[in-house]
Amino acid sequence: MFNPQRLVLARKRRGLTATELARRVALTGQSISNYERGRSTPSARTLDRIAAELGFPLPFFSGPDIPDLPEPALAFRARTKLAASQRDAARGAACLAIEFNSWLERHFRLPEPDVPTLDKPDPETAAEMVRSRWALGTTPIPNTVHLLEAHGVRVFSLATDCTEVDAFSFWHNGRPFVILNMLKSAERGRFDAAHELGHLVLHSGSAPHDEFEANAFAAAVLMPRTSIQEQLPPSPLLTHILRAKHAWKVSALALTYRLHDLGLLTDWQYRHTCVELAKRGYRRAEPDGLPRENSQLLTKVWQHLRHTGTTPTDAAAALNITPEDLHSLTFGLTLGPTPGSGGFPGTGTPLVRPKLALVRDPDGRRPPAEQAGN
Repeated sequence: MFNPQRLVLARKRRGLTATELARRVALTGQSISNYERGRSTPSARTLDRIAAELGFPLPFFSGPDIPDLPEPALAFRARTKLAASQRDAARGAACLAIEFNSWLERHFRLPEPDVPTLDKPDPETAAEMVRSRWALGTTPIPNTVHLLEAHGVRVFSLATDCTEVDAFSFWHNGRPFVILNMLKSAERGRFDAAHELGHLVLHSGSAPHDEFEANAFAAAVLMPRTSIQEQLPPSPLLTHILRAKHAWKVSALALTYRLHDLGLLTDWQYRHTCVELAKRGYRRAEPDGLPRENSQLLTKVWQHLRHTGTTPTDAAAALNITPEDLHSLTFGLTLGPTPGSGGFPGTGTPLVRPKLALVRDPDGRRPPAEQAGN
């Protein structure tokens, strides 16, 4: 049976207005409005045209309601400057991420959320509390995505058609979600992940999404005050900063800002260092940067499904979305079809439910594939 809510979601996921969709499928805007409000039902032929234009499989439009996310619940940066079409597309991607996460939780045992929600401490104190709770000490974080996943945060990637969206986060049914833009540098991606963790920790309730607080939290959790003060001298030179940024896996500018914030650089030294970094191209990119972080949990998922003979195309079909949409959510980690046999919902063969227990490796190395199983 046709579900109007899914038509609205599919249209917004593609960043289209009702008028734009109507024009593309040679219908009136009133017709699309009537379909989306449940006042009328499109004919099979019309729905075929709509599905083809929106790039969603036909069965997608007859599924149950997908949880909607009110825009204020999403921690968008520069919300007022973000085009409505980009916000809608990102919200649509978040809804699909929720659906995919529900599918994962039906077939795998994922880490339970362990993200404290704090509305009293300042960002610096909150970052110290999170580091203490997660037994991180004061050493650099090897991999931010792996760390979030190990503590139950559902981390997904943002499609390339949402390039104006840096990253965002939200809570849904007690599950914390972070959606990252994969077109950023690795250093920027790490800071974005820590920034969104800041929103989850500091702004989970009625508190407004304060970007300055989230930035301060990210700086503190990635570059702890005590270890920075112990390992870098007062008034560090540019050579010290460029060497230390590799140790902390942050951008040179982020480390410079942190040093100024901690009083290790004077105002003049801070401005001078920023000018020198800009001359060397550090405002545009991060020369000699890190490899981009991706998902350890999803890597394990695809490894297991591959061994059972299940392909990402099968998983996308179970969700009634395209493989491309699934690919965009999963850091591009989807694997191609491989020979084999095994179970998958709907095939008559049971699917093993492995426990995906993420192992934190102090060296940041990926655990052996066999650890991804039971």
